[in-house]
Amino acid sequence: MNSFKKIALAMVAAMTLGTLVATPASAAVMTVAVDLNGTANTTASAIATPAALPVPADNTVDAADALKFVATVDTGTSVSVVATNATIVSALHTTAAPVTASSGSSSLTIATGTGTTATFYVYTKTTAIGSVAITNGGTTTTYYVQGTSDKINSLTLTGVDSAPAGTSVTVTIGAVDVFGNKLSGKSVSAIANGATLDTVTVTTGSGLTNFGVADVKFVAPATGPVTIVAYAASADMVTAVTGFSTPSSSAVKVIAVTDLSAQVADLTAQLAAANAAKAAAETALATEKAARAADKVAADKALADEKAARVADKAASDKALADLKAVFNALAKKWNAKFPKAKVATLK
Repeated sequence: MNSFKKIALAMVAAMTLGTLVATPASAAVMTVAVDLNGTANTTASAIATPAALPVPADNTVDAADALKFVATVDTGTSVSVVATNATIVSALHTTAAPVTASSGSSSLTIATGTGTTATFYVYTKTTAIGSVAITNGGTTTTYYVQGTSDKINSLTLTGVDSAPAGTSVTVTIGAVDVFGNKLSGKSVSAIANGATLDTVTVTTGSGLTNFGVADVKFVAPATGPVTIVAYAASADMVTAVTGFSTPSSSAVKVIAVTDLSAQVADLTAQLAAANAAKAAAETALATEKAARAADKVAADKALADEKAARVADKAASDKALADLKAVFNALAKKWNAKFPKAKVATLK
């Protein structure tokens, strides 16, 4: 009995060992840890709640404005990363190894070698939503980021270059950061030399149609030009940074004013002159047509006269020939009658 139990146990152990050897180990599923400056982020995997990243307005990519990713995977595999509206770097800024707003790329592949983790960072220079797709083996996980910006680098003034006196004119003021992102909620003042603005302080909008811009209006005076100056408070301006454009807290636009009545009078005179020129041209054309018609009549008559003269000449020539034949034939008849043995033929 004991021998039977030992044999049975040995068979079970052999079968178990065979099963363990025949079944390969399953690949580990990639896990990703995300944090910003040491604070874990658990919302960036949804596009509705992207990670908010300050744009690197100081031209250094550090822990405060770069999202850190640590992907844990199988040993000896690679992690591929592709970013849209964002930039990937493998390390953060240090004095010894600067990482600026021009560093990094939109894609990166990290080989883990003998390790199990791949670490990288993502920053963005745009306030549009960006994506970060991380792939290992057959697994892809996507995260979302969106830049935040608060300081003005420059103002813009757009509108018409000239306006008729007495008409309403709209000028649009815009505020942008060092990367050209429009900034909403910024208070901007404006003054006008030569006209009265409807408001002297505006706030850049946050709607789809007015994001980062605001309008000021005035009525064009009788004479111009009108000079508009927009300016921002120093507290709202970004600090100058090496490698970036110099901040400008003001913008200027000059709009010429035109005299509409004078323009109408000038256009009326131009129209009258054009009509007079047209009438003169039509008269000259009619005269030329009449001269051409008279020339044709004269040419046709000359041709007809020439044809008639040719017909008359031919008739006279034919008659002279006929008369000559008649005289010859009459003489021939007389000759033939007198000399019948030496007859001559008459002319047909």
